Amino acid sequence: MDAKDTDPQGAEDLDLVPARMLNEFTYCPRLMYLEWVDNTFVDSADTVQGRFVHRRVDQERGDLPPPSAGETAETLHARSLTLSDDAHGIIARLDLVDVHEGEVAPVEYKRGEPPDNPEHSWEPERVQLCAQVLALRHNGYRCEKGILYYAGSRQRIEVPITDELVARTLGLLAQLRTTAAQPVSPHPLVDSPKCPRCSLVGICLPDETHLLSGDDTVPRVRRKEIRLLYPERPDASPLYITEQGARVGVTGERLVVRLDKRILADMRLIDVSEVVVLGNVQVSTQALQHLAQRECPVLFYSHGGYFYGFAHGMPARNVRVRAQQFRVAGSEEASLPFARWIVRTKLLNQRTLLRRNARELPDRVVPQLRGLAGAALRAQSREALLGIEGSGANVYFSHFQRMLTCDPGTFDFSTRNRRPPRDAVNAMLSFGYAMLTKDLTVVAFALGLDPYVGVFHQPGRGRPALALDVMEEFRPLVVDSVVINVINRGVIGPKEFLARGGAVALTPDGRRRFILAYEQRMDSLVTHPVFGYQISYRRALEVQLRLFARALTGELPRYLGFLTR
Repeated sequence: MDAKDTDPQGAEDLDLVPARMLNEFTYCPRLMYLEWVDNTFVDSADTVQGRFVHRRVDQERGDLPPPSAGETAETLHARSLTLSDDAHGIIARLDLVDVHEGEVAPVEYKRGEPPDNPEHSWEPERVQLCAQVLALRHNGYRCEKGILYYAGSRQRIEVPITDELVARTLGLLAQLRTTAAQPVSPHPLVDSPKCPRCSLVGICLPDETHLLSGDDTVPRVRRKEIRLLYPERPDASPLYITEQGARVGVTGERLVVRLDKRILADMRLIDVSEVVVLGNVQVSTQALQHLAQRECPVLFYSHGGYFYGFAHGMPARNVRVRAQQFRVAGSEEASLPFARWIVRTKLLNQRTLLRRNARELPDRVVPQLRGLAGAALRAQSREALLGIEGSGANVYFSHFQRMLTCDPGTFDFSTRNRRPPRDAVNAMLSFGYAMLTKDLTVVAFALGLDPYVGVFHQPGRGRPALALDVMEEFRPLVVDSVVINVINRGVIGPKEFLARGGAVALTPDGRRRFILAYEQRMDSLVTHPVFGYQISYRRALEVQLRLFARALTGELPRYLGFLTR
């Protein structure tokens, strides 16, 4: 599959269905919906190879004679031609058009080899060719066949355009329009061999969606049957720049960080998932342009670790999800079920962390947190839920010191405080929460959600409320675990902190050590509590926000938090 025909129409042609989408719909209706309705596209090895196969025919060359030329037209080829059929509402980008003795034939390039079936082709390919033929006929050309060219074997397969194929194509076109008009995407394919090779499988989450859908009209997938169809870790990783006065630029396809004449970092652009700058760091316009084209965000922090904001390319265009997000966020009745599960999950994850790490934990603590988690699911208002969450925080942080194995005089923690933090433990917690907020803000934005519109935290003063919502589940699992780990293992000690005027902050070296520990935690694998396979915490953030979006649109009956065991 390639992206050349996913959205060829302009604003004035919104009712025209791309022939490529007929191919996708025939292959998988959900794939069409994700690409055309939600405007979602992700490259895979197959799509990159497909573009390579199309590299010549995607260049607009050659002329197509008018239909009136008839048999006097010379034999020639026209490449990368766009035609529309207003009668049927089709628009098509033709790789190549053969013209011979007044008859034309579209040629569609495909990678690989023809299948071993009677037609030596797949139905989605024949339907796409038929749509191209209808566009040619609508424009007055005589066209009785299409041609599939398989680059792997260099074979040309002729596809006759029969009345049966035309009827099938128009029937699928009508079904596509009906499907595209629905507010919720079609169900995923069930245990299909098509899924592993699909570039959008990490977005579609076919097995996961079936497991959680609760729809009795489709086959249910059991937990042990869930397939991990996408990489357990993202391919690229963040680049952090903490050296004051550093400059970020691009050289070819590489991102280069310099301080004076020294090169601090030199990475391929494709290996960078985000660029995080802290303090006085300059990013060139050229670097911003290259990163925006790759949808790689640049995130800005103050020298002390306050998250200012980020620069990103164009946001995801699936407005349908954002519209539902605003509707849910604007109604306490609609948003409260989401908030209940978020608070419940946070409380239970805090309970688990205390059970695993706290020494001489009083017997009452675990039942207290479990009882508050149950009360969260019964809360009748956001105010009541805030009270429950606050009570749980008091219980949890009053015993946080029990998880630290160092001398209490070295790292003394009694209560959570911030703005500014007044002790070393709170300084690390605040810095870590800012890092996690940053990560969730970027993921939410990339998925088409508005990171500033939440269901539990209320928007205000520029707070990314949605990022703060989902962060609640991961605070103990990621940030609190990192803080406990760096203290207990001696990775960070008292000399990595600076105290001024009652405020405590990490030194530059302390920040570097904490960032390294944080990224190691985000890259570590965890067993997903619902799906049973292992993914990294960074990937888990993305999966949770995708499930959150599915619950917003009604595709899933409810949102389930990320609950560790």
